[in-house]
Amino acid sequence: METTTKERSKRCGKLFTVIFIIAFSVWLWWGNSSMQITHVNIRSEKISAELDGFTIAHISDLHNTEYGNEQNRLLKAVEKAAPDIIAVTGDLIDSNRPELAKAMAFVNGAVKIAPVYYVTGNHEARSAQYKELKKQMLMAGVNILEDEKITIEYAGATMQLLGLNDPNFTTAHGTYEKTAMINAKLKNMLGESNKYTILLSHRPELFGLYVENNIDVVLSGHAHGGQVKLPFFGGLVAPNQGFFPKYFEGVYEKKQTKMIVSRGLGNSIFPLRVNNRPELVIVELWHKSF
Repeated sequence: METTTKERSKRCGKLFTVIFIIAFSVWLWWGNSSMQITHVNIRSEKISAELDGFTIAHISDLHNTEYGNEQNRLLKAVEKAAPDIIAVTGDLIDSNRPELAKAMAFVNGAVKIAPVYYVTGNHEARSAQYKELKKQMLMAGVNILEDEKITIEYAGATMQLLGLNDPNFTTAHGTYEKTAMINAKLKNMLGESNKYTILLSHRPELFGLYVENNIDVVLSGHAHGGQVKLPFFGGLVAPNQGFFPKYFEGVYEKKQTKMIVSRGLGNSIFPLRVNNRPELVIVELWHKSF
């Protein structure tokens, strides 16, 4: 009887282990392939009432990841949001596997939905394929913002959209040089305008500069949600921020500046996300009276 009981216990233990491994594998697969759609409402008295409901689909860090045939799952999710513009904040390709066809499948579908505005990420900066990607995107009708400002008109109202080229295109120097360079670029783009300002920039770790320059809204990525999200602690690690990054997902606010950091849609060096689903962010602008 004692031997039989031990054998049953061993069998139960093995069965539990197998069930746990299968369940964990399914959960991990689901957490890396199922896209979460996050809605963010931004309210400000600087936003004209005519701009109420202006919608931005924010795409970041696709890294050549495929969402269905010809990116149809991703494109359907974007189309359902009925965006007025689509903002792509870098790392559309991955420098380790720059498959342009996967990136362009999204781009070619996206331009049929709404005007697309794009800024580079660090992976474009270190990829020899970026020159060809840029050529194809321009031919498709993408608005590539390289340290420049444009004015967007909507329902008789205007706002300005700024795009920062990834700093790795310009300098490989340390933090001080990079910060000074970006600060100068922002000041040059902003000028004396007091219009509502949206900045597309791949790098969330530069939040202090965005605040210093009184940017109203920043759309960013790069952090991949911290790659592994720990309960009660948040993201585990992010590029240029290290362990337990300060800016890894969601909305950060200081003074008049709000920064929205997307967890992104793909992976790079580390191929798995843990407790950190890929994310499509939908931003809506609304007038707020105080």
